[in-house]
Amino acid sequence: MLIQNFQEKIRDNKTIITNTDFVIVGGGTAGVCAAITAARKGTKTVLIQDRPVLGGNASSEVRLWILGATSHMGNNNRWAREGGVMDEILVENMYRNKEGNAVIFDTILLEKVMLEKNITLLLNTSVYDITKTSDTKIESVKAFCSQNSTEYKIKAPIFCDASGDGIVAFKAGASFRMGAETREEFGELFAPDKAYGELLGHSMYFYSKRENTPVKYTPPAFALKDITEIPRYKAIDKDDKGCRFWWFEYGGRGDTIYDTEEIKQELWKVIYGVWDYIKNSGEFDDVENHTLEWVGTIPGKRESRRFEGLYMMKQQDVLNQCQFDDAIAHGGWAIDLHPADGIYSELSGCTQWHSKGIYQIPYRSFVSKDIDNLLLAGRIISATHVAFGSTRVMATTGLCGQAVGMAAAVCNEKNILPAQILEENRINYLQNELNKIGQSIPNIPIEKTSNLLNKATISSSSELQLSKIPFNGEWMPLSTASAQLLPLSANKKYTFKVNVKAEENTAITAQLRTSEKTNNYTPEVILETQEITLSEGEQYITISFDVVLPKEQYAFITFLVNDKVSILTSEERYSGVLSVFNGVNKAVSNNGKQTPPDGIGVDTFEFWIPHRRPEGKNIAMEIIPALSSFNITNLGNGYVRPGIGANAWVADINDSKPSIKVEWDTEQTISEIKLFLDTDYDHPMESTLYGHPESVIPFCIQKYIIKDLDGTVLASTEDNHQTINTIKFKDSITTKGFTIEVAHPSKEVPAAIFEILCS
Repeated sequence: MLIQNFQEKIRDNKTIITNTDFVIVGGGTAGVCAAITAARKGTKTVLIQDRPVLGGNASSEVRLWILGATSHMGNNNRWAREGGVMDEILVENMYRNKEGNAVIFDTILLEKVMLEKNITLLLNTSVYDITKTSDTKIESVKAFCSQNSTEYKIKAPIFCDASGDGIVAFKAGASFRMGAETREEFGELFAPDKAYGELLGHSMYFYSKRENTPVKYTPPAFALKDITEIPRYKAIDKDDKGCRFWWFEYGGRGDTIYDTEEIKQELWKVIYGVWDYIKNSGEFDDVENHTLEWVGTIPGKRESRRFEGLYMMKQQDVLNQCQFDDAIAHGGWAIDLHPADGIYSELSGCTQWHSKGIYQIPYRSFVSKDIDNLLLAGRIISATHVAFGSTRVMATTGLCGQAVGMAAAVCNEKNILPAQILEENRINYLQNELNKIGQSIPNIPIEKTSNLLNKATISSSSELQLSKIPFNGEWMPLSTASAQLLPLSANKKYTFKVNVKAEENTAITAQLRTSEKTNNYTPEVILETQEITLSEGEQYITISFDVVLPKEQYAFITFLVNDKVSILTSEERYSGVLSVFNGVNKAVSNNGKQTPPDGIGVDTFEFWIPHRRPEGKNIAMEIIPALSSFNITNLGNGYVRPGIGANAWVADINDSKPSIKVEWDTEQTISEIKLFLDTDYDHPMESTLYGHPESVIPFCIQKYIIKDLDGTVLASTEDNHQTINTIKFKDSITTKGFTIEVAHPSKEVPAAIFEILCS
């Protein structure tokens, strides 16, 4: 029993003082990915989160799906999903939670963090102050946990602010901006004016469900009374829920930090007014049994402070796909700005302009220009309001967060400050360490000298020579222009034979298209056009293109719209090969073609996008000469996803026992083997609500055995679903080689491996 008598002095809470290597404030996707990455490199990390769950806007408290460069598969960014830890989390979530339950996603994030022995996690703990050792150096952060009534003082040589509003950077005195830059400051032609507004607002959502009996609803007194105050009220659908109501947004005219509670109350007013409208207006059928299941209690914030780093990203960097020597990540979401009046605006809920491909993000945008030992992560990084419209989304912030986590580990390893990574070629070291965990920095491969595989002789039981995509699928009407995206070799003339069916005598137009930039997948360059006359009925046609590509590149074998014609598809799928369509995806402002107004610095181009599985089957065809982009030399080229070529070894589907053999002339000491497998980087894997057609990506090798050359089993699995498989030996092994025996994922999908990394 504890009894304490009255005392005149103010009592102190329990206080814990901790010294560590790295402190991260903020447990959203950026903070989580930073913490896991740093911890796996041996860096003792404290992750402080002011909420009871991890994930920030992706958590069950807000329930926004995670998206990034894949953009709901609605843009031209092929194979662009974020890699590394961000990918690992999304793949795991799809495996366990393909339906998109936000509560289950909470547990996946929590498990990932708790499995790391080098992470100390503090939930429900709010950082409120800092101490400094000098004007430009943080000594510690101070935090308080209301659940255990404990104060914390945590000291470290390196700090990361991933808190969303930038509490650490703000208290430390770092330079920041809030609102939109003028057109003149950075030459950004898309910079908004005062009428549109300078800040994006907050959003809150609701979930509903159907009961077995009627449910009445009486709204609270504060609910919105007149639904016509919401100009887009006719867009309300009784069956929509969660972040499909992303446009329930408010607050951009106020202070999105200090006015947050008032903004929340206004959003509650909207939500309960909308539900009253759905239930009681008489405008909706079959809602008698509908009830509210969940309403958000904290708003999802889009924008507040942005802190100045050593470089500030701008509109031109995104849309022109600028190259940076210090690139450490990529983005690909549209520049996505919203009117400040949000749900009360007469304007569209958002204005989105896409680039023709993904863009690089430089390390300097994560290094505070004022505070020597502070890294920035999440939505507060150094970017203008316009560039922030793209970099702010959660898969991008997660990818960037792991770059920050790796940078902290490098600082810890080398006893340096973040800016010093830009000296003495250390940025190349950081880039390579990131790529070895799957970062896939655009145009920067894993260094060949860091992979022992490149000293070996590699052979395989077979290699795919793609001469035929079998004619065994369904008929696909050419009601939408369609294309087969294929990795073609340089200086070769190609012939394609396809099976079509015409309802009457007509003609079909075929085109060979490519992108201006070899790394892009926007088919704006029409190399050759042919028109083929068709007779009524089913027939094979042959298209022989005279134009050749000057260098290896993906090309589009394109068939334009003809409602009287269908083309045969195939049941077989291959890594690095897919069909695309000049289709519409209104979720990302894609109406088939981007047609911006003059004078805003945005390109006009068509969208050619895949369909989600189980749709989106390849176009059946014969290919002469056969495609040879799938050979064994890809396994050490440093790329772990398709790019200019397929970048994968793919076995022949008729090879009943696909295998790879690695042999060195002399014995090598190996501590680790990494396999980079295909979990379809084109699939966006939205974390919440959206739902997915399968738990395991159909291209992913699930079964394999690794043996040394004497036949001793080194590792095996029968139920893999992850992208990167790391076989870490407790004690390093000495060997002259090994074999990998794999099983095809299915009878329609041959086995594929992008990279084997030996170290």
